[in-house]
Amino acid sequence: MTVTLADVAARAQVSPATVSRVLNGNYPVAASTRERVLRAVDELDYVLNGPASALAAATSDLVGILVHDIADPFFGIMASAVQAEIGGPGGERLAVVCNTGGSPERELTYLTLLQRQRAAAVVLTGGASEDPAHTAAMNAKLRKLVDAGTRVVLCGRPPAPETGAVALTFDNRGGARELTGHLLGLGHRRLGCLAGPPERTTTRDRLDGHRDALAAHGVAEDPRWTVHGQYDRRSGYEGTLELLRADPSLTAVVAANDSVALGACAALRDSGRRIPADVSVAGFDDLPFAVDAAPGLTTVRVPLAEAGRRTGRIAMGREEAPGGGVACVRVELVVRGSVAGPRL
Repeated sequence: MTVTLADVAARAQVSPATVSRVLNGNYPVAASTRERVLRAVDELDYVLNGPASALAAATSDLVGILVHDIADPFFGIMASAVQAEIGGPGGERLAVVCNTGGSPERELTYLTLLQRQRAAAVVLTGGASEDPAHTAAMNAKLRKLVDAGTRVVLCGRPPAPETGAVALTFDNRGGARELTGHLLGLGHRRLGCLAGPPERTTTRDRLDGHRDALAAHGVAEDPRWTVHGQYDRRSGYEGTLELLRADPSLTAVVAANDSVALGACAALRDSGRRIPADVSVAGFDDLPFAVDAAPGLTTVRVPLAEAGRRTGRIAMGREEAPGGGVACVRVELVVRGSVAGPRL
């Protein structure tokens, strides 16, 4: 029996118009209402119309690419690389880049819309939320997509083996361990850490790697030395000022990514400190601007373009998935002029 929009409305206890607004994303709806509607859509396996329901096993020429922030070069590089692999012998596909703004709720909304459109493939990029309820909802949604014939690939995201999705993970923990270890090897013992949002898996992995290195070198971590913020320049600037207020004697700053590192450099200069003579600065990702910073930014290179292209080929079925459905992408320490031994 075909499930109708009215059935969804009845299950969610809202009007059919509200269901339409939630699924089309063209009108603001309260978060609690949106959650009820999406739950009803999942429970009833609602699709757009009768013919679509009859073709439940079919897929369209649509490929969805979910990113946190398309203006962030990290995501722009990956999305561009994925899209470059979408066309080919099997015909062209329509790539739709879905900008979630880092919102777990919006992530689920986009996946629901892509499910209704019978997307041929879905690619999710970047770290995931660590909220257990969201993780459970995401896994259930990904499982439904895979069961319906959609290829799902996670790029730079933790594996979700129970869903059938393929995952290309980044060695964030290992890269952060090597980066902090390099600074400790130069003699630094008072290192500030500008970490990302605490609810993100990428933040946890990079912070864990940083702490691994501190422990390996017998350096006790001071709670004042870690500040959380967003993955942007402003957070780097403001976070560095907070670190300096807490402990002006810091000799190095490890940033969550290269954009945060640039903000840190600006804050240090505005505070009268030289880089690296007074304070060393290091980032993560090796985004294109890192080499042109003055001085060049020491960072961890994540091969975003290569990982994106591989993700696209797997999503299109032109490359076999890695054994076990999971592969870890190696990263590389890149040493440039922004770090030196600590001042005496």
